[in-house]
Amino acid sequence: MKIQIFDSITKENIIREATSEEIADITSTAISSSDRKLEEVRFQRNVRLQETDYLANSDVTMPDNIKTWRQSLRDIPANHTDENAYNLLLARNDAGELTHSIWSKP
Repeated sequence: MKIQIFDSITKENIIREATSEEIADITSTAISSSDRKLEEVRFQRNVRLQETDYLANSDVTMPDNIKTWRQSLRDIPANHTDENAYNLLLARNDAGELTHSIWSKP
């Protein structure tokens, strides 16, 4: 089973094989698959919002395309409400990169 972790030092998401302890923790939790996927979607959204938070400073003029993109990211939970939508948002290519267009910074 593959898991994704965020390395706060390199600021990169790392995909690796889960240890047996991690698999036990994942499978023993009462969280539904849909809830786990929504949690991952929110994590991915928050990472991207944090990457552009500096543009929200009062001494920086945020471009309109970034404002629109950030609003789209904030609207994800309201606009994507079922497991099929989460699957589309979390789809990855062979390199492990998210493929949905909403994740691409304009």
